[in-house]
Amino acid sequence: MKIIDLFNSNKQTVSFEIFPPKLNTPIETIFNKLGDFAAMKPDFFSVTYGAGGSKKGRTLEIASKIKEEYRIESLAHFTCVGHSIEEINTMIKQMKERNIDNLLALRGDPPIDMPDFDFSKNVFSYASELIRHIRKQDNFCIGAACYPEGHADSPRIKHDMHYLKLKVDEGVDFLITQLFFDNRVFYDFLDKLSAYNITCPVLPGIMPIFKADQIKRIASMCGASMPAKLVLLLDKYGNTPDMQKAGIEYASNQLRDLLDNGVAGIHINTMNNVEATRTILKNIGIL
Repeated sequence: MKIIDLFNSNKQTVSFEIFPPKLNTPIETIFNKLGDFAAMKPDFFSVTYGAGGSKKGRTLEIASKIKEEYRIESLAHFTCVGHSIEEINTMIKQMKERNIDNLLALRGDPPIDMPDFDFSKNVFSYASELIRHIRKQDNFCIGAACYPEGHADSPRIKHDMHYLKLKVDEGVDFLITQLFFDNRVFYDFLDKLSAYNITCPVLPGIMPIFKADQIKRIASMCGASMPAKLVLLLDKYGNTPDMQKAGIEYASNQLRDLLDNGVAGIHINTMNNVEATRTILKNIGIL
């Protein structure tokens, strides 16, 4: 099933993002959690992709298991950074062989050991080029990333919106946002999309906060701003267990407001934490 069909049915979707374990960690560490996540009945899972392709095999393995064993749709992250055209075509073929119908097309981050990676020497320098290539290969449902506060590499929001429009015009079916902590940022972003005639469904991506240091680092990397009330929470609880409780409540409030305001659906970055995800769904009345 294609994820766009869920949106076309006017259903407010609930989806989870999970990530593969590190290569030196048994893959069973995430397999053992899939049953608990699946019991919460998300509409689909997205499975992230390792930097520089380091976990691409595990992405497909996990996405395939979710679909085959739990009969829940999978959205496999697919990046082109550092890959030859042969490798990209092989990955497309493998996705079809594993009955993966949905993918999230991304440029990707530079390899961890190559911080000065030259994207211009890539087969595809931009996600829009990857999307165009995928569209020529097969009839996937294609999602793409969007950035309510602008991509970290973009000098201006206008510049970022131009490239987002290119991605959508190349055949994107839906968008998932980078994390944000102020829903007003998301609602303003929806107005910008309308101004650029971008009308595909947009899922707000929400990440619960478990540790102050962790979320500050992530927010700094992706350029997400923090409202004053969140800064106060981080300063108050730091990396204590109480931070996780406060972070779950903060994310729950964001998600509840988004649903009440009629978003297409909600996309929860679970951080592979089953109990936190279950608590959030209870808080917002899903469970």
